[in-house]
Amino acid sequence: MITKAQSGVCSLVTGGAGFIGSHVAKKCLAIGHRVIVLDDLSGGFADQVPAGAQLVTGSVTDTSLVSELFAEHKFTYVYHLAAYAAEGLSHFIRRFNYTVNLVGTVNLINEAVKAETACFVFASSIAVYGSNQVPMKEDMLPQPEDPYGISKYAAELDLASAHRTFGLPYIIFRPHNVYGEHQNLGDPYRNVLGIFMNQLMSGRALTIFGDGMQTRAFSHVDDVAPHIAESVNIPQAYGQVINIGADASYTINALAEIITKEFGSKATISYQPARNEVYQAYACHDKARELLGAAPRVDLEEGVSRMAEWARRVGSRSGKPFSGIEITKQLPPSWAALSRA
Repeated sequence: MITKAQSGVCSLVTGGAGFIGSHVAKKCLAIGHRVIVLDDLSGGFADQVPAGAQLVTGSVTDTSLVSELFAEHKFTYVYHLAAYAAEGLSHFIRRFNYTVNLVGTVNLINEAVKAETACFVFASSIAVYGSNQVPMKEDMLPQPEDPYGISKYAAELDLASAHRTFGLPYIIFRPHNVYGEHQNLGDPYRNVLGIFMNQLMSGRALTIFGDGMQTRAFSHVDDVAPHIAESVNIPQAYGQVINIGADASYTINALAEIITKEFGSKATISYQPARNEVYQAYACHDKARELLGAAPRVDLEEGVSRMAEWARRVGSRSGKPFSGIEITKQLPPSWAALSRA
């Protein structure tokens, strides 16, 4: 049963039982919003929804449910963070990827237009840039190389089109390699820090695809989620595309060393065949600093320590293999083994 909204600012946070979404929902509550969380719990957990927010269990692909939510709650703001963000796996689950990440977004945009929502905040990704565009800057022409990045960029274009046609206000964020508390430790396909921590706590070898010299700028969630939540109160952010995350980049090998040291163990590394992925990924955050006053404050060592403390409390998790692999050709052997398990 969906309860009717009360008076005042009411925000919809999709994916609010998941990782970044739960942190955004918590910050929205802190700044005085009433919060409705829409999450299908496929990658999130009900106990991560912050106290004071209402959880509605369901998917952004459910057009009837999305329409009902907008009719009942008259959302002032929409924070859209629900997605299946397994970038590497997206090559092999193309239909699922586009259904959730693009069609689901369009369902929300349709209702936001009809409801005259005050601002639609969309969590895109630096996956839209593709390769050989570093540091990644917002004025570059996106050239996504995988279905996940393509779906995110297509959703960005649709949101801009809705603004031009219907006047829907929006803010687009392109976060990258975000980690921290509430990350799904049991997901075997995405979130390398969670995968490494889960493997260490389970006494397994760390899995690295390729030579481990790929670079990423790992971003603690506390340097990302609060700025997303507060952006609706910053007029100059409206209509903007904004990179947000950490400045310093690390190799996957270096990350493995930092996490292994934090856990006080000596891990074995299992190098797997390289995946089809961007080799170097780091972004320029000048716009985030200028518009939002956002500057990374949590360095990787501190962030890993904080996440590890949380992970030890939560404990090792057993992730479920993705059950709907659509293409098995060239599927990485370790992922193929998961699908057969």
